[in-house]
Amino acid sequence: MNLLPTIVVALRALLRNKMRSFLTALGVIIGVGAVVAMTSIAAGAQARIEETFQQMGSNMLVVRAGSSRTGGVHGGAGSQTSLTWNDLAAIREEASSVLYAAPLLSNRAQVMAEGNNWSTTIQGTTAEYFTIANWSIGEGSFFSEGDDDQAQKVAVLGKTVADNLFGPFSDPVGRMIRIDHVPFEVIGVAGSKGQTGHGRDQDDLVFVPARTFRMRLQGGLGQYLDGSVFVSAVSQEATSMAEREISALLRERHRVRPGMDDEFTVRNLSDIADARQEGAQTMSLLLAGIALVSLVVGGIGIMNIMLVSVTERTREIGLRMAVGARPRNIMAQFLTESVALSLVGGLLGVLAGVGAASWLVGRFGWPMLVQPQMVLLAVAFSAAVGIGFGLYPAFKASRLDPITALRYE
Repeated sequence: MNLLPTIVVALRALLRNKMRSFLTALGVIIGVGAVVAMTSIAAGAQARIEETFQQMGSNMLVVRAGSSRTGGVHGGAGSQTSLTWNDLAAIREEASSVLYAAPLLSNRAQVMAEGNNWSTTIQGTTAEYFTIANWSIGEGSFFSEGDDDQAQKVAVLGKTVADNLFGPFSDPVGRMIRIDHVPFEVIGVAGSKGQTGHGRDQDDLVFVPARTFRMRLQGGLGQYLDGSVFVSAVSQEATSMAEREISALLRERHRVRPGMDDEFTVRNLSDIADARQEGAQTMSLLLAGIALVSLVVGGIGIMNIMLVSVTERTREIGLRMAVGARPRNIMAQFLTESVALSLVGGLLGVLAGVGAASWLVGRFGWPMLVQPQMVLLAVAFSAAVGIGFGLYPAFKASRLDPITALRYE
């Protein structure tokens, strides 16, 4: 059996009814397109999640004070002032899985400079925080450990604050601002991080040294740390160990007896990222499963049309058998037609899926990541659908009696 003439005859048969062939392949086009589009969008969503958490910081834990309880009234997390500056020092010195630890104090204030003013978030921290949170410097420099020790009145502006106070094309470094009427020298502008997934502008803030913040902007809380502690573990794998070490250390320092609630919370951002990744992967598999169902439906359509084609071409089959065609030749022809419909539908589906994914991610603002392995899998599955659903019509055609077929009207 020569394969090339069989393919030529099969393609001619399909091209005689172009519209019907297209409509037959439409189910496969939709199925493959849905698989490619959904997996590409899901991969882009996962990449965006990874990018968001990478911007927040690497191997990061956040330690906050616990919730307060007065009578029957419960406050939220952080409402109880229980963390101390000695707790921060202990985390730095005694937790072996901790690489960096930095306080983050926060308050809103009006910032003024050269006749302009802007209401923003003021954050007091130390130099280690910029490493923990993966902050880059845009202009100038971050403040140093010495600036914090000496309570220097220096500030690093977020890009949004710098643009609103000095204009988008000016250099604020070396100029003065006033925060709640306290003068500060601008020593740097932080690199832009953009908005979070919830729409919060991460560049709308001002950083000052933690000691300066406590002395000039917050007021005296003595030994208590009225904010959060940001921690970076020594590695991604060590974040869970660091979480356990910090919890055990703080329970011991705060004399929390077994069975009692903690006076603090330790949030592992890696766990949150993993949970979101698992959710995105689950959704991706669900959507791919739905798309595969439409591929099966497309295969049923192919089988239905091929059965109709066998009936319509009964005389042709009888004539071919009368001039020497064997059952395997007839079976090969109809099977080739079925596979050709599926493969062409699969290729058109890939193009449709890439186009749909490109349009959708443009609306969502996500990156588009076409996965070659999923494209190959979808096309291979479409070919398998053609073979699987084309076998019965091809077998039925090959079993026709030549004499009966020639007499068919």
